[in-house]
Amino acid sequence: MQSVLIVIHLMIVVVLVVTVLLQRSEGGALGVGGGGGFMTGRGQANVLTRATAILAALFFATSLGLTVLARITQAPSSILQHIEPAKPAGGTAGAPAPAQGTGGNLLDQLKKIEDQRQATPPAAPPEPPAK
Repeated sequence: MQSVLIVIHLMIVVVLVVTVLLQRSEGGALGVGGGGGFMTGRGQANVLTRATAILAALFFATSLGLTVLARITQAPSSILQHIEPAKPAGGTAGAPAPAQGTGGNLLDQLKKIEDQRQATPPAAPPEPPAK
C-alpha cells in the first residue's frame, strides 16, 4: 500500500511541476511564448489555475496519507524501554547483570543506581608525581 501511494505521490509531483511551469508569469516561464499555442488567453489561466489547485490538494492529501501510513506501520517504542542499568564502578565481573524489565519503574531503577553509587567507596585521588 505504501509503495503504491509513493508512486501516485511522485506522479502528482511531476504533473504539478509541469503545470506550474506552463503558467504564464511576468518573469517568464515555459508558458511564455507567441500568440498561438495549445491554449491562449483566459482559458489557459483558468484551466491551469484550477489544475494547479487540484494537484496541490492531491499532493497535500498523499503527503498526509504517507505520513499516517508510516506512523501506523511503525513499531511502538519508548525511550524508557531502552534504559539499561548502570554497571557498578568496581567492575565485578562475576556478578550477574540484572535482567531488563525487572526492578519496577524508572524511578525505582534510578534509586537502585544511586544506592549502588553511594555503596561504592570513592576512588582515592591519584598521588602527585615525584619530582
